[in-house]
Amino acid sequence: MEHQLDSKKRDIPEEATLEVDNIGGIDETTVSFRQGVTVLSGRNATNRTSLLQAIMAALGSNQVSLKADAAEGSATLEFGDETYRRTLERRNGTIVTDGEPYLEDPELADLFAFLLESNEARQAVARGDDLRELIMRPVDTAAIQSEIEQHEQRKRDLDDQLAELDDLEGRLPDLEAKRTRVTDEIETLEAELEAAQEKLEETNVDVEERREEQSELEARLDDVRETRSEIEHTRDRIETERASIEALEEERDEVEDKLESLSTGDETEISRLEAEIETLQADKADLSEEISQLQSTIQFNEQLLEEPDSFLAETTETDDGPLTDQLLDESETVTCWTCGSSVARDQIDTTIEQLRTARQERLEKRSEISADLNDRRETLSSINENRTEYQQTQRRLESISNEIDRRSDRIEALTEEREELADEIDVLEAEIEDLETEEYSGVLDQHKEVNQLEFELERKERTRDEIESEIAEIEARLDDREGLKARREDVTDELTTLRTRIDQIEANAVEAFNEHMENLLETLQYENLDRIWIDRTTREVREGRRKVSKSSFDLKIVRSTDDGAAYEDTIDHLSESEREVTGLVFALAGYLVHDVYETVPVMLLDSLEAIDAERIATLVEYFESYVPYLVVALLEEDAQAVEGGHGVITDI
Repeated sequence: MEHQLDSKKRDIPEEATLEVDNIGGIDETTVSFRQGVTVLSGRNATNRTSLLQAIMAALGSNQVSLKADAAEGSATLEFGDETYRRTLERRNGTIVTDGEPYLEDPELADLFAFLLESNEARQAVARGDDLRELIMRPVDTAAIQSEIEQHEQRKRDLDDQLAELDDLEGRLPDLEAKRTRVTDEIETLEAELEAAQEKLEETNVDVEERREEQSELEARLDDVRETRSEIEHTRDRIETERASIEALEEERDEVEDKLESLSTGDETEISRLEAEIETLQADKADLSEEISQLQSTIQFNEQLLEEPDSFLAETTETDDGPLTDQLLDESETVTCWTCGSSVARDQIDTTIEQLRTARQERLEKRSEISADLNDRRETLSSINENRTEYQQTQRRLESISNEIDRRSDRIEALTEEREELADEIDVLEAEIEDLETEEYSGVLDQHKEVNQLEFELERKERTRDEIESEIAEIEARLDDREGLKARREDVTDELTTLRTRIDQIEANAVEAFNEHMENLLETLQYENLDRIWIDRTTREVREGRRKVSKSSFDLKIVRSTDDGAAYEDTIDHLSESEREVTGLVFALAGYLVHDVYETVPVMLLDSLEAIDAERIATLVEYFESYVPYLVVALLEEDAQAVEGGHGVITDI
């Protein structure tokens, strides 16, 4: 699970500049930061979180707030030779965003790179959320299934081709034996022809002077030989067509049997499924919008507690000093950003907790809808695939029937042609009989014998050439077999990879978390905390009408007593510092497993006050090894513990 930061930095600009206008509690500011760690140092209510929100806005996140007294705001990020700008505008009580941010889809970054206090991955551990669902949320399982089906079809095609090659290879011994037999017959015919030609030549010595008178007869003999050759060729073509028809009729029977097992699909059921899918998609979109709004509201109220002056229309002076000073953490009330009245902090805490509960309920409901949606999509896909296969099979059946009819017509035409040639031979032989004389009857018989032997020899040679051509074609195709096997092996490997991709992502996530958790616990040295790890288990669950194997991530904690005895503990008994570290490590695991650094080379850290300064410095140093740009908001005393050499921003 190691990722070398040096290789990731190569194509990333060395410096970035951010211009902010009316984001969070910021009126206007411009800051620059370089690769590595940039620390935002200051006390509470100094707009550190607002600056992080501005970075998020320019990168593409929607989890951003507009300054309370502003109608519009913006964040502009100059990153190398590129400039990314995001605008926010208040319309009818809602914030509308526009522009061209760094990311088209901020989901991965929101989950695993923008680690503010309300970050879902960071909080998942403490809230006992479904860790597996969160780590797998960015994975498009539908696209993976589509790829699996495409590779399965490619594998079937390659299997068919290899099976065909096996059949062809099985034919080679018979073809080679047939070639040997025909070659032997050719040699015999050549010897017989040579003997017949020598005998004819001896006879012709006595009748050479009258050869010219017999030219017409010899021409007829040549015509007979050519016509017999045409008849033989026609017979071969008829046999070829009949063999093709026989094969086509066998295939037609198979296709008809297959067609009976397929269905065109019930249009009513298809319409119902399409309507249900449309409804579920709309419900899921509505829930996603609610979840996003709830997350923004939660984050908004959390920032209200941290930076209350960010939401006041203006800062006023009182006898006791700036209003901001009255709204620091020591105060028990804050000013409501909607009505301007004082509200107890514990009341806002209660509201935030209620919002979190409502958000979690909607997340669970969205998961249920996603399962139902996937079930209906799979059912509809199965029906459509069946219907498509039915239509393809029906077209194939029609094509086979048309081909049989065409070949039958061809046989009929060839049969007529053969009969015409036979009639032509009868006519030629009658003419030859008329031209024969008693004196030349022996010579004519010898001519006929030579003619017949030449015809037989020509036919055998043609047969041998056809056999050799077929053998050469088979051998050429067999030469491709290793290539086909290699392609099949590649497709099989890709198919295995696709089928195990989800499993592999889960395994990598668990491995990453466990590895980094072990490394950090060893360095951070929490008292009597021996180990924290995720145990990945698989169980059978029902999704719609199907039972599927589903993984779950169970967080395990082992502590030890003063006398060294180990015992298992729960997340509830972790200290706030331990929970924060665990949540951050889980987010880091997601960042690495999903290669988020390739999508956005920035990670933001905020609200680390529950962790002591020395451990914060260790965490920052550890995270720096995996993130090109790490921007951390810290209190002044915590910032001092982070080793020098890092960029520091104190004036926002």
